[in-house]
Formats: sequence, C-alpha cells, structure tokens
Amino acid sequence: MKKILKRLAEGEISIEECETLLRAENIRQLDDIANIDISRKDRTGFPEAILADSKDYEDLLAIVKGFFDDEFDLKDNIIITRLSKERYGLLSQDLSYLLDNGIKFDYNPRARILVIYKDKLVDFNPEYGKIGILTAGTSDIPIAEEAKVIVEQGGCEVLSSYDIGVAGIHRLFPKIAYMVEEDVSAFIVCAGMEGALPSVVAGLVDVPVIAVPTSVGYGVGADGKAALYSMLQSCAPGLSVVNIDNGFGAGVYALTIVKNIAKKVKMSKE
Repeated sequence: MKKILKRLAEGEISIEECETLLRAENIRQLDDIANIDISRKDRTGFPEAILADSKDYEDLLAIVKGFFDDEFDLKDNIIITRLSKERYGLLSQDLSYLLDNGIKFDYNPRARILVIYKDKLVDFNPEYGKIGILTAGTSDIPIAEEAKVIVEQGGCEVLSSYDIGVAGIHRLFPKIAYMVEEDVSAFIVCAGMEGALPSVVAGLVDVPVIAVPTSVGYGVGADGKAALYSMLQSCAPGLSVVNIDNGFGAGVYALTIVKNIAKKVKMSKE
C-alpha cells in the first residue's frame, strides 16, 4: 500500500489509478493458493485468521509470507489457528528472518494459536466490556484458550475460570459472582460430556451466554455430539450455541456483542 501511495505522490499514477490499485490490494492472491483479505479488520473489526489444519505446509508458509512486503510493514497481527507444535517449530525456523526485522512470535500451545505481531501482542480497548470464559473440566481448556486468545486479539479483556463444572457445582457460584461484579458483557462456556454447564450459567446471569460443546467424552458423548444436542435443547434463556470445539467462533461472537454495546454507548453520549 505504501508503494502505491508513493507512486501517487511522485506523480507516476493518477488518483483514479491509485484507487483501482488500492482496491486490488485489499484482496491479495498468492499463486492460486489463497486470497489474503488484508482489509477485513476495517470491515468487521477483527483481522483475518489463517486456519492451519488441512493446509499443506508449503501453502501455509506462502500465505504467511504474503502478509509482508519488503519493508516488513505489518498492519495487523497475524493469527494462525489450529497450529500444531511441530508445524510451529517449522514455521519459526523458516520465518526466523522476520525476527531480525522487528517481528515477534507468540505461540499458545494449549490453544494451538500463533500470533505474529510487530508492536503490541494485545491492545485492549477501554471502551469494551469484559468477557468471562468458563470451562466445565480441565479437558475443555484448549478450546477455552482458543476463545481467550481470539477475544484478547480483538481488544477485549478476559476473566477466566476453569474446571468448575456440574460435577462439583459449588465451585461455580463464587466464580460467577466475581465475574458479575466485574460487569462482564457476555460469557463463553465450554463443556463436554453432557454439556450441562452453559444452561446452568444462563439460568444465573442476565447477559448473553455462548455455549461451546467440546469433543470430550465417551460412549454416546463421543466427539461432542451429546453436549451439542444438550446445549441446543436447553430451556435456559439467553443461550446461543456454536459448533463443536469452535472456540474461535465463540470468541468472535463475543467480540461482536461487546463492540456493539460499546458502539451504542458511544452514540448515546454524542
């Protein structure tokens, strides 16, 4: 983008040509491998994320490299989801030249998310409310951590508490009370097995609850389907459900809620 604007400033192209080139730059195609949507944050408030699962490693590497120009100017953080430790090791070697140019890596092994950034890993917006994230069990933590990274990358603070499911429900109430006192704008609740925790939480609070069924369980609960059906069949009001193990989707949905609240508050003050 800087190169295009420089050409305009130096009189090499007209304003109309500059406009056309900038529109083309918004979606950059890489050798028929992928289309990089570099203006998604301007439209939706959240930068594009790259799903590493099922991609050939060479394709993944090419996509990440496509975000950088010769000046290593990184507009937004790059988020790579479902990235195994093995692939992170390969990427960190093949992209080591970025470290010499002020680019930094932050890998969360539980969430399996790599964030590539230049200036700030997270940049919280004081106008956004907080998001509470809960898990029923320890096995649900990886999905909760995925949601947490996404929420924080969207500029929102997270309060989290793990392993407080219905098997020991006395653990839940003080954590819920604390988050309510902190005025969280929404809850993300991850649960496997029978998936009961989101319904319990939704029956206690007056803010949206986003239920995330996880593929934790056995027998009829295998692959998270029992938890999904239970959450979809819940009679608790204010509960919405995302797909199995979709911590990413839950995080983006929660961000949509807090950003719209902040927008309405701002408009009411103007």
